[in-house]
Amino acid sequence: MNATPAKRTRFDGWLAGICLSRVFNGLVFMSYAAALPVLQREWSMSGAQAGAVAGGFQIGYAVSLVFFSSLADRVSPKRIYLWSMFAAGLSALGFAFFARDFASALAFHTALGVSLGGTYTTGVMILAEQYDARSRGMAVGVFIASTSCGYALSLLISGAALPVGGYRLSFLLTCLGPLLGWAIAGWTLRSTVVPAARRRKGQRFTREVLTHRPTMLLIWGYVFHNWELLGMWAWTPAFLTACLALAGATHTDAAGSGAFVTALFHGMGLLASFSMGALSDRVDRTVLMLALAATSMSCSFVFGWTVNWPLAWVMGIGVIYAFSSLGDSPILSAALTETVDSAYLGAALGLRSLLGFGAAALAPMVFGLILDWTNPSAGGQVLYTDWGWAFSILGLGGSGAVWAACRFRKAHRPIIAG
Repeated sequence: MNATPAKRTRFDGWLAGICLSRVFNGLVFMSYAAALPVLQREWSMSGAQAGAVAGGFQIGYAVSLVFFSSLADRVSPKRIYLWSMFAAGLSALGFAFFARDFASALAFHTALGVSLGGTYTTGVMILAEQYDARSRGMAVGVFIASTSCGYALSLLISGAALPVGGYRLSFLLTCLGPLLGWAIAGWTLRSTVVPAARRRKGQRFTREVLTHRPTMLLIWGYVFHNWELLGMWAWTPAFLTACLALAGATHTDAAGSGAFVTALFHGMGLLASFSMGALSDRVDRTVLMLALAATSMSCSFVFGWTVNWPLAWVMGIGVIYAFSSLGDSPILSAALTETVDSAYLGAALGLRSLLGFGAAALAPMVFGLILDWTNPSAGGQVLYTDWGWAFSILGLGGSGAVWAACRFRKAHRPIIAG
């Protein structure tokens, strides 16, 4: 009888390959957000329309996430992961070449979100199967950090391309990433066996997930986390563009510089994912969850009011915001893999994705509506100078994340994997 292969316990070449593929896949996630200030002008989009395009992506992503995550409990997560990455590569090129106005952008950006739905939770499931619990926070943290690296590179590429070739060049360069990511993932996973989990007689989704209080608190914490994080990601480039424009920069230069500054924020998110995921393997995960959620919530209630402040202050608060808002993501994921039965991990991740990315789809749209309502119109042109109320809406999600972390800490024993 063959011995069970030993679980991985450290960062190695295999994990590096998975993460590199995730970096390239992440290039497409910020293509639209980085170009948003230019697109609003060239496509004559209102704040609500601009938010709808971002929301369409999130809705498509959420629906496909729940489907692919649930399917991965019965089909190998590896197979779904690779096929979804390939489909994302084709969809990204479609978005780059054919999105030219509000309607086409909404259609192609939504299709891109749908195709990307099998590339996240299946990746977490692969890591959970390959890594020992004592190192799982690190592995998931590096995986999510690689996504932030892709976001940052997307913004850097966009920041360089927008002043030179406009959104067309920016889209083309960033949308080549997913196909490269698929090729790297296929090579890395070529000899990795990832079987589907087996369910025991008598197990039910309602018992293992819906009525399991610690699991549902983690899911609700993720929902509130996503409302805040994805709303912030969708609108921060535009907010920074407004800060730079109010300081005297031209519109195009402000858009490019705003993308560069936002890339720095995603770099902090990369550091947060890696460091907080690894740290949660050594200390109580619930303490970190609560501290990060409280910090992020505070930043949401402050950040939007800094639009007329010196750029150094804006960047300082933004760096803390970026670190804290993403730092709890690997902790939430690692904690869920330890709390729910492995046979229902895909189903739990699917429900989490449906609710979490559903909230993420609504957040940019609600943000855009609040932005339109709270800013004056001059000659039919809206002047976006008041951002405080819109960002405060995201802070309500942060408040919910704090509540969920507090309740989870009371409902569950401290999670210390090491």
